[in-house]
Amino acid sequence: MSFNKVILMGNLTRDPDYRVTPSGHQICKIGIAVNRRFTTQSGEHKEETTFVDVDAFGRQAETISRYFTKGRPILIEGRLRMDQWQTPQGENRSRLTVSMETFSFVGGPEGHAGGQGGGQQHPAQPQPFAQHPVPPPPADMDYAPPPEVAAPLPPVQHASAPPPPEEEEDVPF
Repeated sequence: MSFNKVILMGNLTRDPDYRVTPSGHQICKIGIAVNRRFTTQSGEHKEETTFVDVDAFGRQAETISRYFTKGRPILIEGRLRMDQWQTPQGENRSRLTVSMETFSFVGGPEGHAGGQGGGQQHPAQPQPFAQHPVPPPPADMDYAPPPEVAAPLPPVQHASAPPPPEEEEDVPF
């Protein structure tokens, strides 16, 4: 049994790289920086940054290319994927990337809290995940999202309290 799920929140390290394949499939490559703050055993405060490459497909690719720029925060849910290739010198190379399944805008519009530049004045509140399923991988790509990409979960239905019974039953305990 396996489980491959990644949830990341970070800032774009560069403007999105949006392309359309000859067959019309949309692809958007982004990079995000995810920060981790921690305190060492000696009490020293440290921060480490992890840089992650993310690939988005279909309508999500178009949306990200339209509304995101370098520095904007984003919340991503996806799967790890191993890209492997051979250099012209014959060396085998590989790297882990994330195939995006869903994403969420974080913070306010550009120029406000959570936007490009300036500090956040209010805590970032993630919006609900975009409800766009990832399309199947196009055949003319040299990379593709995993074929078993699941559709996003339906919106949460909040259950209301059941109405009180019309007659109370006398149940002995």
